[in-house]
Amino acid sequence: MVIRKQVDKKQEELAKLREQAQQGGGPDRIEAQHKRNKKTARERIAAFLDEGTFQELDQFVQHRSTDFGLDESHYPGDSVVTGYGKVNGRQVFVYSQDFTVLGGSLSEVAGEKISKAMDLAIQNGTPMVGLIDSGGARIQEGIDSLTGYGEIFLRNTRASGVIPQISAIMGPAAGGATYSPALTDFVFMVSGVGQMYITGPDVIKAVTGEEVTHEDLGGAFAHASKSGVSHFTHESEDECLKEIRRLLSFLPQNNMEEAPHLAFTDEIEAGDSDIAGVVPDNPNQPYNMNDIIKRVVDEGDFMEIQKDFARNILIGFGRIAGATVGIVGNQPDHMAGVLDINASVKAARFVRFCDAFNIPVVTFIDVPGFMPGTAQEHGGIIRHGAKLIYAYAEATVPKISVLTRKAYGGSYLVMSSKSLRGDINYAWPSSEVAVMGAEGAVNVIHRNAIRASDEPEKLRAKLIQEYRERLMNPYVAASRGMVDDVIFPSETRLKVASALDMLRNKRETLPPKKHGSIPL
Repeated sequence: MVIRKQVDKKQEELAKLREQAQQGGGPDRIEAQHKRNKKTARERIAAFLDEGTFQELDQFVQHRSTDFGLDESHYPGDSVVTGYGKVNGRQVFVYSQDFTVLGGSLSEVAGEKISKAMDLAIQNGTPMVGLIDSGGARIQEGIDSLTGYGEIFLRNTRASGVIPQISAIMGPAAGGATYSPALTDFVFMVSGVGQMYITGPDVIKAVTGEEVTHEDLGGAFAHASKSGVSHFTHESEDECLKEIRRLLSFLPQNNMEEAPHLAFTDEIEAGDSDIAGVVPDNPNQPYNMNDIIKRVVDEGDFMEIQKDFARNILIGFGRIAGATVGIVGNQPDHMAGVLDINASVKAARFVRFCDAFNIPVVTFIDVPGFMPGTAQEHGGIIRHGAKLIYAYAEATVPKISVLTRKAYGGSYLVMSSKSLRGDINYAWPSSEVAVMGAEGAVNVIHRNAIRASDEPEKLRAKLIQEYRERLMNPYVAASRGMVDDVIFPSETRLKVASALDMLRNKRETLPPKKHGSIPL
């Protein structure tokens, strides 16, 4: 009987400690968090994972610091909640920083908790999701808290290309705290509350005299449209967490697996007779490449990534015949789809992610060339454009392209061309492949004849038409094997699906090396 009472007492103690851990920084701080329209760390995890699947780790860990009054501020679990659960029935590791505990600051033990979860995720081939809401390093702990960040950065790097890593900025992330999200594959931000910056407005004002608000400096809009640091922006935490779940549905668990195949309802064989009408007859008139992509992927489901950054190129995930594909497409609706520095880097990083995780890449091409000008040249368009070349050439996953209208000069080569080991390259019959546009080519080749003509404009128009008919139609490229087939636009979904099926067992390796030297 005495033993039974002792057991009951121990269980009561455990229940009490668990309840204390669930309270984080206490009711007052939880209320303050809610007043900012922010969920608590555990509420976020509950909203993110499948119901009832979360298994917490290190719930009773506490910091060991005694300086600056920390000996009187102990909270079970400290400033982060870690563990694992399931998303759509598939396992995922997660950590969620708790702003109610000392502002979510990273302590030595909080760093250890996150590192332990990351180690388990890597060892078990499971995606890692971090929900960020932290004031940065815990200053009271000095160098020990910085060491915690260093350990996290190391694991971010070691996990890169091994497991998918996703960060969600749901509060502040300042200083060194920003580099862990930057090392992950995809960054989500919540408008109005998520902020990232290396140095805050006060430091900037003191050093440079520049005045800027927290939101203008590092808010969701700034990073979505200007810096390109973030990939997705959402108006609420619930929407953000829902979209992370959606993204995970496109991805494999790790680099040794394939993404899950899902059932689809729309037919592959049924052609889309309206798709040809998306591209205008006038080669200089814009159109939205999204209108083509959504007609090719299953059920029109295209998850676009970084849609507000470098809008002259599209990237994102879709499915064709139930299988995940990464999609890259020039966007004629913005800057005529020209390639510039930001577009090149945006697409290159995405292609490399797809290659690391066995996701085929489908490229929709309509590109007039690289952006001219001193700003681009001095900004390093040669170096940055080379990143896109490197990414396509290095990728060993199936690579399929569809030329919808035009591809000129070096930009033709960059966009998954046969020269960069494109597996299957299709072209629509109205498409053009050439060193440059007909107008520019005629001005170079026939400069003297045009100058000597009594009717230069009439002659120029005639020569442009002749050049376009003789050298720019897709059959010239097809006759040289640079295009595998010229297809009816209505066949695009069927042809791409068939090519993906044919390439399902593709195996290709690179020469043995530690790693390449991409022109960073």
